[in-house]
Parts: sequence; structure tokens; C-alpha cells
Amino acid sequence: MVPVIRKSEAGQRPASALSLASLALAVSLAGCGLIEDRSQRYVDARQLPPLELPSEMEREEISQSMPIRELNDPSTTRMYPSEIPRPPDMTADILDENYVIEELGGRTWLLVNDVPPTLWPSVAAWMNERGLGVAYDSPQLGLLQSELANFSKQARTLLSLPANPVGEEPLVVVQARVAPGVRRKTTEISVRQIQVETDPEELLPWSGDQAASAADFVTQKQLLQDLSSFLQAREGSRSYSRAALGMTTEPLVRLETENEQPIAIRMDLDYGRAWAELNRAVREAGFTVIDLDRSAGYIQIDERSAEERSGGWFSWFSDEEKPRHTATIRLTTVDGILKVTSSMAEDSEGPDRSAQVLSKLYESLY
Repeated sequence: MVPVIRKSEAGQRPASALSLASLALAVSLAGCGLIEDRSQRYVDARQLPPLELPSEMEREEISQSMPIRELNDPSTTRMYPSEIPRPPDMTADILDENYVIEELGGRTWLLVNDVPPTLWPSVAAWMNERGLGVAYDSPQLGLLQSELANFSKQARTLLSLPANPVGEEPLVVVQARVAPGVRRKTTEISVRQIQVETDPEELLPWSGDQAASAADFVTQKQLLQDLSSFLQAREGSRSYSRAALGMTTEPLVRLETENEQPIAIRMDLDYGRAWAELNRAVREAGFTVIDLDRSAGYIQIDERSAEERSGGWFSWFSDEEKPRHTATIRLTTVDGILKVTSSMAEDSEGPDRSAQVLSKLYESLY
């Protein structure tokens, strides 16, 4: 016989199915309310003693591939979601590199990895705290000029002036120049001492781009070293000068393109500084220098990568090829403007990658 299902029974679901559906709905509405929060159990977990190994086992064979660093700081013994410790300062080990005294052709300056408006108030504070004072300044020109240093004992010590001068001595003022660096987001700070006949009544023009005498050069480096220490000590309390926002911020290095392809690099620098920066950029870009001539303004390079010189995947069949001249970088003056160009070597058989060479140089320069 075929069983007959009544209409009333067919229109209803079994009680067990309704119970399961109700339970699933309750759990979904409750969210995590029915699940134990075990985060605090993990935080309060007791550390077990180190695993004792048999003497015949090598610890290195079973140690963790990426062990977790131990924390000895007492403040980290208990952690809560609102008290997650901040990561360590990864720049602490390279802090000294943020302040570099550079020199070239009898000139010296302090290179700082920060922007001029941030450093302007700190340089003024350095002059005041060192007894120099600030008599005149121009944020737009990036110049600060001190009062007469002869009448401050602290300033005399800073400038190595005699403590007890005999007779008349030349009057001295100090100028500091804060300017954007060649590389982006850097600042170059220069200082110089000027002998004057009387107390200046205005800001004197800056002429510190010329080579200093041997004695002045030594004094300038001493001042920059003291300024560097002062700036590093004030890193956590720097302010931002809105007045210095008007300082000239045009980049000293610019990439010129044509049809979106690099054709030259413009450098608003004197020849000596431009040549030095170009040599640094060539090294940082990883090019191999074959020959160079400063007076002629060229650098012959091998722009190929080490993999290309070694033969790539088939390097085991032959020795690595010696570097050869594949491209020439030139520093020339065009309408009074220094420009860097690149061209393929005449006897080079590879592709012309002059645009790529200029792009790499520009990345290293700016």
C-alpha cells in the first residue's frame, strides 16, 4: 500500500528541524556572545621552562626558523588592546647619517635630512644660545646675521678669538645660510665669519660660495660641528617657521623630457659642485666607470647590469665579461645652464638606453 500523507502533516516541519533552526538563529544573533573570550588567558599564560634536550641532540637542528625576540622590558609583561607597545625606532641606528658635514673646493656645509622651514627656527636658536644673537635675518633669502661677536665671551670662545685681546682687533659678525639641498627634502646650512669695520646697520649680502682661507675653513667646520650637535639634541622639540615658507624652494636638479622621455638633467649649480654631485650619482646608480675627464666634462661608463655582463642563465659556460664602454655621460653648458646628457657609445652593439641612464642618474641626484 502507498502511504497517504495528510495535508496538515505535509504543511508542517518536524519539531527537530525547527529546534535546530532556532538554535542556529540564536547563535548568529548572539555573535560572539556564546564564545569565550580567551585573549586574556593568552596574556596571563605562564611561561614554561625551556625544553630540555638530550645531550646527543643538536639544538640548531630543532630550533625555530624565525624565533620570537625576548622582551625584557617590565612594561611589556602585561598587554591589553589599548596598550600595544610602539615599534622600536628603526632610524636610531642611522641617526648620524642625517647630519653630514660635506666639503668641496674650500667650501663646507652641513647636510641635514629635513626641510628648511623646520630647521630655520633651530638655527636661530643656536645663534642665540651660543652668544652670537641674531641682529638681522631674511627668511626669504635664508640668511641670519649675528650681532658683533667681539662683545660676547661665549661667542669669542666659539670662534676661538683670544680671551684677552691686546690692542685693537677686527670686528666680527657671523652669517648662517639655510638653503634647500641638491637632494629632495634636504637642507644645506653654511656659516661664515666676516670682518667688518663698524657694526653693520643692515643684512650683508651672502658671499660664502667662494673658497675660504685655511683658517676660516677650520673655523667654519668647527661651527658646523657644534651646530650639528645642537640640532640633534633638539630633534624632539623642533618647530615650523611659517615665515620661512617663502624661502626659495625651486629644485636645483630638474629632469627635462621630450615625448615623456628623459633627454637631459638641468643642474642649477656651479661646475665644481655639479661635477662632484654627478660623480656621486654615477656611483650610487651602480654604473661602472671606464674613464672620466673633468675638464672635458665626460664620464664613460658600462651601464649594463652584472647579470648582463655575466651572460645571464648561461654564465656557467664562460667567464664574466670585463666592463666595456657602452655609454657616455656629459656635463656641458648650454646657454649658461649646466646640463647632463647621455649617449650610446659609437662601437656599442647593445640597445640605446640613454633615457634609462638619465632616469637612474636623476633618482640618485634628486
